[in-house]
Amino acid sequence: MSGTSDVAADASVAPRTSPPTVAVDAMGGDHAPAEIVRGAVLAVRELGLRVVLVGRRPEIARLLAEENALRDVPVVHAEDSLAMHEGALASWRRPRSSAAVACRLIRRGDADALVSAGSTGGVVATSTVRLRTQPGVLRPALAVTLPTGETPTVLVDAGANADAKPEMLVQFAHLGCAYAHTAFGVERPRVGILTIGSEPGKGNKLVRRATELLAATAEESQGMDFRGNIEGHDLLARRVDVVVTDGHTGNVALKAVEGTATFAMEAFREALTSSAAAKVGAFLQRRALRELRDRLDSETYGGAALLGLNGTVVIAHGDSRAWGVARACGLAHDLAVGRIGDRIRRRVHHRPPNWLHRLAQSEER
Repeated sequence: MSGTSDVAADASVAPRTSPPTVAVDAMGGDHAPAEIVRGAVLAVRELGLRVVLVGRRPEIARLLAEENALRDVPVVHAEDSLAMHEGALASWRRPRSSAAVACRLIRRGDADALVSAGSTGGVVATSTVRLRTQPGVLRPALAVTLPTGETPTVLVDAGANADAKPEMLVQFAHLGCAYAHTAFGVERPRVGILTIGSEPGKGNKLVRRATELLAATAEESQGMDFRGNIEGHDLLARRVDVVVTDGHTGNVALKAVEGTATFAMEAFREALTSSAAAKVGAFLQRRALRELRDRLDSETYGGAALLGLNGTVVIAHGDSRAWGVARACGLAHDLAVGRIGDRIRRRVHHRPPNWLHRLAQSEER
């Protein structure tokens, strides 16, 4: 992934003077630690990244030895790990987990980003407690990319906040714009809010109020093109660059898209193996079919970025294999190189004339 995304240059964001280090939670994921270690080795050898593995040293060292990579990837020991079923309380129950130790590396300046394929709830809670939100950020949000072509569409929030307030959705829009700018070079992202109708006034109270606030703040923002409401069938239509919603709705929408993509690929596979003629056609179109498969594969995009913290966090898919882990490392590297934290800070904390304060006051009234 490193070098494959277009990290936009911005004179107001100072460039990094050294390559970032990605701390990888070796114990998180359905196939940990074996596939995580292989993914870290791929990230180092194929993508040229700086990676450190965090987890139980004896297990990791054995797996690195099998890959002949003991000298390529350093290891930081962590005696505990987050179970895949653990949620928000994991940050308190397991203070010595591999995810918590990786966050400690970021806070000390020994790493710049965290990649984990562990429990989304556990990683969100742990990284939020350990890294804390940036000044002015109400809640961190998960941003994922939808398979909409050369420039993917960003969906935020994809599951970090099941309950949200209107001013949070406004912030999610700015977080998503910072992500689209950093990862894909979109200078002025088109933003839409996900609801049940494209006409103005459609949706529940949360959506209607957030739409009003977004329309008002977008007028004074040079870095956002607010397009109003979009519906579920617009998610893959490239009508907007950033889709804004609450975490409950966003997660349901994301899982629906992933499930549909899986169903479509299985249906294609059955159709293309149903007869000798179909198999010949599939062979002749194998390159196009391979590209379609990669486009619809959730691992292609590296995972979800948790935005708004004092550190870069990427949560890979729970069943990620080695290449998916490597892609997640590449995404974390690119976001760190692009100084996404600085971009968010400028959009949220330093936005004149104190738009967040005004929104909070208007919500109280």
